Amino acid sequence: MFLPFLIPLLLTPTFAHAENLPRVEHHDPMVVDSQLSLSQLVDSTLEKHPDNQWLTSLETEVNALKKRGESLTAGASSLQLSFQEGTNLALHYSNAIVQVPLWNLGQRDANQQIGINAETAAAMQAIETKLKIAGLVRIALWDVSLQSIRNEQAQSDLLATERLLNVVKRRVHLGDLPKSDELLAESELLQKKSAANLAEAELMHARKRYTIITQSTHIPSAYQERLASVKEIEQSHPVLQTVNSKIEQKQAELHALDLVGSGQTSVAVSFNSDRAPKNSTLSNQLEMVGVGVNIPFGGEAHLAPQRAALYVELNKLNAERDQIFRDLEQTHHEAEHTLQVNQAELSISNELKTVAEKHLKMTELSFSVGEIDLIDFIKIQTQTQLAVLTAKERAVIVQRDIALYNQAVGLLP
Repeated sequence: MFLPFLIPLLLTPTFAHAENLPRVEHHDPMVVDSQLSLSQLVDSTLEKHPDNQWLTSLETEVNALKKRGESLTAGASSLQLSFQEGTNLALHYSNAIVQVPLWNLGQRDANQQIGINAETAAAMQAIETKLKIAGLVRIALWDVSLQSIRNEQAQSDLLATERLLNVVKRRVHLGDLPKSDELLAESELLQKKSAANLAEAELMHARKRYTIITQSTHIPSAYQERLASVKEIEQSHPVLQTVNSKIEQKQAELHALDLVGSGQTSVAVSFNSDRAPKNSTLSNQLEMVGVGVNIPFGGEAHLAPQRAALYVELNKLNAERDQIFRDLEQTHHEAEHTLQVNQAELSISNELKTVAEKHLKMTELSFSVGEIDLIDFIKIQTQTQLAVLTAKERAVIVQRDIALYNQAVGLLP
């Protein structure tokens, strides 16, 4: 198929022409980079995108959750110190208690699973974000390509109209055409100049959007994609994988909360020291070590609000997943249908272009021998230029639709 080779040929002269002949002061230069691939462009765009900071923070959260699950204790240990002194009896009493919260049965494993799930969710979120950036890059690239085609055709139409005006001027000078035809040709030229200015302005806008998204003035020389073989939305779609990983993480949090039960069992070790009065018959120093266990009970009601909040978040994620799947199916259907329509339109527009060019050649001959008027010739010339532009646009649009179809099914460049 000739399309993959057609687009670069259409793009390259346009960039060069726009660089050399800017018609307006606002001009955004762009470099066609043969060493830059679409995949590299997406990666570099992601590195510069604001969402990259958020993804970095997810890694910090994952490390914190994994560190908690690896801890030997279920929470922070505490140390309690007390000292008492009786002045009359010269009695001195000191006490130290170390309290350590223990993991309930299976609770530590459940918290370690939270860290594992959080790591998976963060990885899936990074892939989904990259897919989102790829969509922005794809749209920006093909917008530049489409506006380049329109700008190129506008410049070509302008040159053709300039040549026509020169021919008309000579024939008016020779008395072959009336002066009104010269005015008509000049009017047509002014319209083409206006169209060329507007086309170049739209190209500059498209370039600016591209540079804002990618933070780069380099554009790949080739970024056409092969149509994905995926025919429907699959569960491996990055967006679905991301929300599924979030659901699994929330389920792990619920399981870990259930294992808390009434609270955390804790062990306390106490160290007591008594110093008796000097005239006492008891030993001057008495030291004791004690061990106690704190077993909470009846605390389920206090965890109920937290458990209910987690269930709300979990059900919200389930509903979000169902809606995402519906949205993805609709986007896929629209992308598939649009591609099929434009593929059919491309074939028709190429045939129309061929017929229009043949008609224009015949009309040029008829105009040169005075068989048709200038206004009729201009109409046919304009129709031919439109047919040529439409054929070029369809070639770009089909390639753009392929990229958008790949985007819809979750295929990264």
